[in-house]
Amino acid sequence: MRISILNALFFILFLPSCAGQAKTEPKTLYNEDFKWTITIPENFINVSPQEWAKMQDRGLDAVEKTFGEEVVNQSKVIFVFKNADFNYLEANYQLFDVETDGDYLESCKAVNEILFETFKTQMPNTKIDSISSTERISNLDFQTFKMKIYFPNGMTMHSLMYSRLFDDREFSVNIMYVDERQGKRMIEAWTKSTFE
Repeated sequence: MRISILNALFFILFLPSCAGQAKTEPKTLYNEDFKWTITIPENFINVSPQEWAKMQDRGLDAVEKTFGEEVVNQSKVIFVFKNADFNYLEANYQLFDVETDGDYLESCKAVNEILFETFKTQMPNTKIDSISSTERISNLDFQTFKMKIYFPNGMTMHSLMYSRLFDDREFSVNIMYVDERQGKRMIEAWTKSTFE
């Protein structure tokens, strides 16, 4: 099984322990590959590649257990930032070949279904609401998949995934949060970001 969009949302399945948060200033980043500029809100810190890789591995393992197939993660991380341990902003990309990977919109739909089924199977005591749509960011259309996950302890996790093709590269932004204020800040940073 090849996951064509999904990169990092599965960390929710294995929520990390809380840690301290450093104070940081807002920072503007420019990605040359996609001619993309985004300003990361203040008090978001960079997540190390090692920490992120561990989270990805646990999530991919959950998918493999749910579907009984090997998952190949070919994504390249652009950045990962977090505020506390439950609010993440992540961007990545990977190659997408319509000849071998098929129709892009069908692939998006399949990945959304895989994501939903994995949560439903691995966390049977949660309630999940989801919606798929297309949203416009910087005059470009992004395939969007949003989930709201209600945990038995009263916590609510929001998971937002935005993806689109740039020629043969699939670009994705993932936003995950429990803190509504931090979620709003990340969404605003993303929706105000620009592509040349």
